[in-house]
Amino acid sequence: MKSMFGLVGILLALAILGTVVKTQLKASASVAAPAATAAGVALKTTEGATPAQQSQQIQQQVKDQINAALQAAPKPVDEK
Repeated sequence: MKSMFGLVGILLALAILGTVVKTQLKASASVAAPAATAAGVALKTTEGATPAQQSQQIQQQVKDQINAALQAAPKPVDEK
């Protein structure tokens, strides 16, 4: 009898956990993620792209911005 109550308790806990996870996933999927910004520059992604493709696009844009910033930075002057 105790094992039956234990099994029912575990199934009930899993059912509650499943509904909570389902509502959280629905809520996070329905909210559009804002475009990430770095130093006030908006990063653009292609509409309809998969998350992996969006990640690669953002990574490439960040790399390009870092390279542009490094090239534009003044070079230090060695004083001897």
